[in-house]
Amino acid sequence: MLVKNEIKKIGLLTSGGDAPGMNAAIRSVVRSCVFHNIVPVGISKGYDGLISAKMTEMNARSVKGIINKGGTILKTARSKDFRTKEGRKKAFDNLKNNKLDGLIVIGGDGTFTGGLVFSNEFDFPVIGIPATIDNDIYGTSHTIGFDSAINTVMQSIDKIRDTASSHNRLFFIEVMGRDAGHIALNTGIAGGAEEILIPEEDLGLDRLIQSLKRSQKTGKSSSIVVVAEGDKTGDNVFQLKDYVEKHLPEYDARVAVLGHMQRGGSPTCFDRVLASRLGVKAVESIIAGENCSMVGLQNNKVLLTPFKKAIKGITEINPELLKVSDIISI
Repeated sequence: MLVKNEIKKIGLLTSGGDAPGMNAAIRSVVRSCVFHNIVPVGISKGYDGLISAKMTEMNARSVKGIINKGGTILKTARSKDFRTKEGRKKAFDNLKNNKLDGLIVIGGDGTFTGGLVFSNEFDFPVIGIPATIDNDIYGTSHTIGFDSAINTVMQSIDKIRDTASSHNRLFFIEVMGRDAGHIALNTGIAGGAEEILIPEEDLGLDRLIQSLKRSQKTGKSSSIVVVAEGDKTGDNVFQLKDYVEKHLPEYDARVAVLGHMQRGGSPTCFDRVLASRLGVKAVESIIAGENCSMVGLQNNKVLLTPFKKAIKGITEINPELLKVSDIISI
């Protein structure tokens, strides 16, 4: 087990989908390494960069002016080659040839799965930092990028409501969330949505129609329905629109798919602070000899969760938010 005075170089990479705040995490890791007299090594394009040895030594000035920037200066990618034993062996050889003593990976469950397999195969220290707008990683109340994404979505809903009210329209707004409805639930409440459709709760088409009828009877002339992309109420958001128009022809329905705009933009204050805290903890964890774990926020404390739990654990929707949504959407 390496100890602080034996650790000379730490590599860092971003992998999977980008998220606002990744740059703030990179900045924190780099400057924490410098603080501890460790050389930070940036790896370009995720695990592919490990295989192709796209590595650059960094310093405190390498990360100036990036804390407010979206995306990731290290670039990100999903690597097919890293899923093979041969690809991972090449990555390990490159790490050893460049005399790296540890690796910090910033991303989601796919990133952590790769880190876990790699560490187990080659007994190499890997620590993860959760960064995904979906907030679907077990072991942290917030992932980097989630707060920024929901603020972007909320602002978009506010703008769409302006036109919905002007034209007496029903808008279906699709947000990201293939397996988790955290974005939809939070932004639906914040945006005053009449209905929120998420993978965890099967509303059903009939209940959706009844809900919209109640809204009409209570005097609502326009409505917003926020739909997580993974919701199974309909085949897709456009099928939902067609179904509602067929059964409620008095509605003038429209669809807005927010898509990848949710990933972009400057990170919020919360995400910048979270990324800074997690970056420092990640470096300190490698120094302390930790391995195969993710740093995360639990009850406002930065704690470690083993990769196995972070990957296999299921994040749950807050039942209080579901109740709040039902009460205040009448």
